[in-house]
Amino acid sequence: MPPSRGIWIFSVLSATLAMGYGVLFTVVGDFRDEYGISETRVGVLIGLGFLAGFVAQVALAPLADRGHARTTVILSVVGSAVGILLMGFGESFTPILIGRLIAGLGAGAARPAVQRIVVLSDPANLGQNLGRLISSNVFGFALGPAVSAVLVGPFGLEAPFVVVAAGSMLALGGLIGIRVEEGDREVARQRLALDLLKSRVVAGAVVLGCAFYVMIGAFDALWDVVHEDLGTDKWLANLGITVFAVPLIILGPTGGRFAQRFGPFRLAAIGLIVASVFIFLYGQLPSGGWIVGAMLFHAAGDGFTIAAPGVAIAMAVPADRQAEAQGLLGASQALGAGATAIVIGAIYESSGRAAAYSTAATIMLVLVLMGVLLGLPFLRGRRAGVDAVVSSD
Repeated sequence: MPPSRGIWIFSVLSATLAMGYGVLFTVVGDFRDEYGISETRVGVLIGLGFLAGFVAQVALAPLADRGHARTTVILSVVGSAVGILLMGFGESFTPILIGRLIAGLGAGAARPAVQRIVVLSDPANLGQNLGRLISSNVFGFALGPAVSAVLVGPFGLEAPFVVVAAGSMLALGGLIGIRVEEGDREVARQRLALDLLKSRVVAGAVVLGCAFYVMIGAFDALWDVVHEDLGTDKWLANLGITVFAVPLIILGPTGGRFAQRFGPFRLAAIGLIVASVFIFLYGQLPSGGWIVGAMLFHAAGDGFTIAAPGVAIAMAVPADRQAEAQGLLGASQALGAGATAIVIGAIYESSGRAAAYSTAATIMLVLVLMGVLLGLPFLRGRRAGVDAVVSSD
């Protein structure tokens, strides 16, 4: 597979998977108003989808390392499309939740398989290429609100979900003719990748990745309902998501390359501390306009730093465990986002905006401290101990 061609194909595929969540993210307020789904249930809807991704990335990611990377991607994308359609045509909490769970399983299984393929296609530029995948995910997520804005009014809530499902299937066709480096199907190894956590470096990267997704879980669970309650114009709230994505799209590859050279732990810690300040501010600012304005500065920092945990993982493990390791990282991120969305949605309903965002910021700072302490061997340049623990055996 020519690296540039394959990376772009998988970037498009990643964008279509993320677009489905971008659509959901901007219509949960409509679900609340039209179907009577409470803020707590909105948090559950967002959170359990992330938790489904957690299960998929822990349980299914090893298949990609054992000779089934292409098959994992194909079946996962098809499953995601089915879940997206269920969300679109559901008119009550239960069918929408089932669709969200199926879509979460599909996207969660596809992600580590795609990351494995991309990392192994061009190891010398793994930071830049992982950053490009993140940029593609963000681009797809940001495109979701635009699709919703254009289609929901004239065609109904199901229309954007239909478009996204169709788009993901078309993107899947790009895999035809692409050769994928498959792993050894005869390798005998435990099914789950939890042994990787014996490495402090891997464990630290996982904790930092979880901290980023605590931020995302709080952001996603609250954005639409907060702006509904603040009376923010719908166009401004949706525009804010799109504008937030621009720095992440532009800076993702550069940030990933910089993380590989400067040090992913240092970069992640700096980015997370800055991000926690902004998360706290979202609970204090007086209007939706102020929140959108602050978010522009927040996005620039995240765009440059969010790829760092994935870069740390890719640098710390051998080639034949890349999907397992990236799946473990993605699972931790899904768990962090899912649990946060559920808890933060309940806090918002019971105690308000300031309490919800302050709780999320505090959790982020605690995780940063833990991740940095675990990652000290990497920070000190002692990487030999990593290979001794994270082996191919």
